[in-house]
Amino acid sequence: MSSGQGSRGGKALSHSEVRLRQITDTIPAHVGYFDHDWVFRYGNKRYAQWFGTTSECMKDRSILEVIGRHVFDQVEDKVRRALAGEEVSYEYSMPSRGGETLYARSTLVPDFSPEGEVVGCYVHAVDITEQRRTQSALAQALKMEAIGQLTGGLAHDFNNMLTVVIGNLQGLAEALGAHPELAPVVAEYVDPALAAAEGGAGLVRRLLAFSRQQPIVPEVVEVNELVLGMARLIRRSLPNSITITTASRDVELHALVDPNQLESALLNLALNARDAMPNGGELRIECSLDCIEGAAAADLELPPACYVQIAVSDNGTGMDSATLTHVFEPFFTTKKFGLGSGLGMAMVYGFIKQSGGGVRIRSRQAVGTTVSLLLPCAPRAAQLRPEPAGNVATLAADTLAGRLVLLVEDDDKVRDVVRKQLSALGCAVLEAESGHEAADMVENIPAIALVLSDIVMPGGMDGRALARFVRRFRPELPVVLMSGYADKVDTDREDFGLPMLDKPFSQDRLLEALHAAIA
Repeated sequence: MSSGQGSRGGKALSHSEVRLRQITDTIPAHVGYFDHDWVFRYGNKRYAQWFGTTSECMKDRSILEVIGRHVFDQVEDKVRRALAGEEVSYEYSMPSRGGETLYARSTLVPDFSPEGEVVGCYVHAVDITEQRRTQSALAQALKMEAIGQLTGGLAHDFNNMLTVVIGNLQGLAEALGAHPELAPVVAEYVDPALAAAEGGAGLVRRLLAFSRQQPIVPEVVEVNELVLGMARLIRRSLPNSITITTASRDVELHALVDPNQLESALLNLALNARDAMPNGGELRIECSLDCIEGAAAADLELPPACYVQIAVSDNGTGMDSATLTHVFEPFFTTKKFGLGSGLGMAMVYGFIKQSGGGVRIRSRQAVGTTVSLLLPCAPRAAQLRPEPAGNVATLAADTLAGRLVLLVEDDDKVRDVVRKQLSALGCAVLEAESGHEAADMVENIPAIALVLSDIVMPGGMDGRALARFVRRFRPELPVVLMSGYADKVDTDREDFGLPMLDKPFSQDRLLEALHAAIA
């Protein structure tokens, strides 16, 4: 072969190598090659960038040098298997420079010599970080749906039981109150039992809020004022070794949120911070206006906008990445058995998401944790909901005395308690165990002045169906619905404009609902 032919052949080979490199650098994959000495001999542009280097710098460096100890510990066994002649596929994770976790799926294909010996391995990998995020979001949504169905099913029966407990305890307290010498008995036994039962009712409401199946009551809340009030309460729950400070970057911060649920969320975060600082430390609550857009808004599944942010920070033990991935899961806890339910953070997350906001959490071991609640802003000029006018005694005297109320409830124990409450308000009471029985009474007893009905009842006619019947047959007859748990409650309120009683309820709350129906 002449020198000219050799020169042309060399140029052709060089061109082919350049072209091949262009192809491997362009395809959306990580492509590399390492030999049996665990040394990289090639890496395309994407593969090199994945590990923060260049193709030229990768060449002739060991696997450990290029990929780092974190990834190496995950793949070392896979490399050994591949160099033993096995094709291996696996996934691994690594932290990015920005602090997020990246994921990749990789396949190692052995390179055999003509003699059948493994002389190296080809690497093919793809970035699956976005896929993992999608899978995680789907898994979270499925968990939320499952826990919501479970919670909704339990809530109805549990709230019926609490209605019986609270109603009888209140009746007992009133009966004993007529005897001054028994006041110590009420204070020592009845009041704590009543407080515990009401606490159970609050727990059910928070569970339903977590599962997004409990109607929340958003109001325009001045967040700085609420946080200052909560700080005074939280101080009583913290040991002297923990200091609490509050700060605000803005003079007025108005959020549209349920204030009771927000207070509960802040208390949950404060108690978690306390547990993370067994030797003392600082709890800081800072309020600000935070405008998010782009990737930050997408990560929180929120529209780009400005949000009221409440950041709760501690300088405690912090959390590792494995714990952070589970922190919002229901029943997940790092506390010893019996010291935590694992529902606190899940409830916080569910409430904030239901409110149209988002939750950010940052944590480093031995440094501390910051949980930021992002809440939708509200018009500053908006007013808080007016409180009901008048007192209980006046309302009872003016609106209920002597009225005939039809009480519809399939649970006889609940029916008995509510009947006693109605009687104490001066009402005459008729009772029905089903919607069909109640419909017959409405049709045949003109003296009925108000219908109080449970929503969930067997027999084919529930409270909603009964309300529709009453609207058609006697449109002037007021109806109040009560429920331990009912799906689509807000829809029915909108359709009928009916007062709604959420079980369990006090006699005062019952009176307010009845007065609203007949006023």
